[in-house]
Amino acid sequence: FQLILRSPSKMRWFISRAMGKLSIIRLVFVLSLLMSLLIVVYWENLNWFYSGVMPREEEELKEEQKESSAVSAEDMEQRARKQRIMDVCSEMSSSKEFPKLTRPFDQITNYELSNLIVDDVHQIIYCYIPKVACSNWKKVMMVLTGFSMSGKKPYTDPLKIPSPVAHYPYYHLTFNRFPKLYGSQARQMMQDKLKNYTKFMFVRDPLVRLISAFRSKFNYGKTLMRTYGNVSDLPDTVQEAHAAGLKPTFQQFIAYLVDPKTRRNLLNEHWRQMYRLCHPCQVKYDFIGRLESLGTDAEQVLKLMKVDHLVQLPSAYTNFTEASWVRDWYEPIPTEVRRELYKLYEPDFKLFGYPKPDIVGDEETTP
Repeated sequence: FQLILRSPSKMRWFISRAMGKLSIIRLVFVLSLLMSLLIVVYWENLNWFYSGVMPREEEELKEEQKESSAVSAEDMEQRARKQRIMDVCSEMSSSKEFPKLTRPFDQITNYELSNLIVDDVHQIIYCYIPKVACSNWKKVMMVLTGFSMSGKKPYTDPLKIPSPVAHYPYYHLTFNRFPKLYGSQARQMMQDKLKNYTKFMFVRDPLVRLISAFRSKFNYGKTLMRTYGNVSDLPDTVQEAHAAGLKPTFQQFIAYLVDPKTRRNLLNEHWRQMYRLCHPCQVKYDFIGRLESLGTDAEQVLKLMKVDHLVQLPSAYTNFTEASWVRDWYEPIPTEVRRELYKLYEPDFKLFGYPKPDIVGDEETTP
């Protein structure tokens, strides 16, 4: 060390070496500090590292996951409904009680295909069932097809379409009109559209639907009043009959339905079985909606058809027939008649997943 002090050149060399070592130490210290900070940041953002989502987006991710699980639940429900139809059709294919349930599509008459409405613009087929929100769905279909009255602009709001207009048959393109429009190619065109278009329908508890049909449609019928009301002298018009206090009761209406003379046909679509209107064993529907879950089902099917940005289903009217009314309406009817009524609509209950009503009871067995 004394030699270094006596030699200026050696002194400079020693100082430069010492300063270099200090710089390296400082550099090592700074790098260590940076590494410590990086480790802290890494642990704080470990969840982000694995998920690929920034911390501030975690809430959005949770919401997306909720929506995804909800959609999956709805899709699962649709799969279950469609699978049930397939199972019941297979099970009842050999039944002699309902021979028309599983007959080939070509054996279904044109008249029986009058409830399938076609929208060629968006490639949609809707099978309407009276008393199952069909007024509003018909209005939706008219908006989608660009329907307009003579000299006016097409409707864009379903609520602006009067109900009598919506129900006028010739304002809709239905399968039963195809023979006149397309001649010998009609059946093949039906098959092609059924294969390529999105098809949907909405159903309802069969017994509740009958109550709704009776409340709004079954005003007067001479044959029924004579046969089931024991009234011989009848007015000619509904207004005169009502003024005289003559109106069929619900019990008389049910007796009319289960009578062997009328039950084979049930020509009026308001109380004809749903399976006879929409033929679910022959038509593979892409969506089966229920009136009991109309809001969510309507939203889902409009998205499925990619028209939810064009139209929405109007809200249902307030005078709604409730499922809780079933017992009050049907209890006065004899048990045997209730069982006959259930048998008449049994395919609808089974196909669309409605449980056998308690008011029907079990068949009595003889010892």
